[in-house]
Amino acid sequence: MSRKKLEIADLQKMKREGTPITMVTAYDAPTARLADEAGIDCVMVGDSLSNVVLGHRDTLPVGMEEMLHHTRAVRRGLQYALLIGDMPFLSYQVSREEAMRNAGRFLKEAGADAVKLEGGSPVVETVAALTRAGIPVVGHLGLTPQSAALLGGYRVQGTDAVSARKIIDDALALEQAGAVMLVLECVPRRLGRLVSGLLRIPVIGIGAGADCDGQVLVFHDLVGIAAGFSPRFVKRYAEVGKVMKTALEDYCHEVRERKFPAEEHSFQAGDDVFEKLEREFGQR
Repeated sequence: MSRKKLEIADLQKMKREGTPITMVTAYDAPTARLADEAGIDCVMVGDSLSNVVLGHRDTLPVGMEEMLHHTRAVRRGLQYALLIGDMPFLSYQVSREEAMRNAGRFLKEAGADAVKLEGGSPVVETVAALTRAGIPVVGHLGLTPQSAALLGGYRVQGTDAVSARKIIDDALALEQAGAVMLVLECVPRRLGRLVSGLLRIPVIGIGAGADCDGQVLVFHDLVGIAAGFSPRFVKRYAEVGKVMKTALEDYCHEVRERKFPAEEHSFQAGDDVFEKLEREFGQR
């Protein structure tokens, strides 16, 4: 059976049928193409672009123009997966009008199928307004990196009854406001199971346990390119970074030893073309 482009309705059907949804981040066309060819259901251009690709300490510095630039690149690499653009810090918090304008740019200028924004009750009305305007919205609860400082840093959320209830209430409110999907990050597995069971929309976990409707990982974590601290919820399925480093080391060695380029990597012309020139310029 030929594969078709996935739509939001397809993901909601997958939830109803109990079929797990796969999602990864991507930030460029080649990575997006690999994810698409591997059969990934959703690709998200996360604001993790800021620290994973652009070298910042966290997600806060990245802006709209950078997010749009990379979303356009990912769009060119995809044929089938649903594309989600992550709204960066201060692109939707200042005013509802600005949120509408920026969310619309992801769809209109970058080809995204939906946008993601972080937070619960403070953004519910924004989610409702975007939904009324025809912009599909993915929510994000639990550990929300844009507001990590207010949450006590990068730590598990919803570990007590009060904070767990708040996440549940926010999840239900986002669904009621029209959110088409929810990312739930770094919460206890039992909370992930509870939220997934309560919501009609798909719940995609990242550090939220195996009972969510799907899972998302950062591409660079998944394949072993990312350096530095690795969260507990990350599983490295390959060590591509080591392979890449070895290839670069081999390249350096061969260039310095004049082993590369070899004859098979070089272009030739007839002796009559260069013999006179080489005599004239004193080269043999």
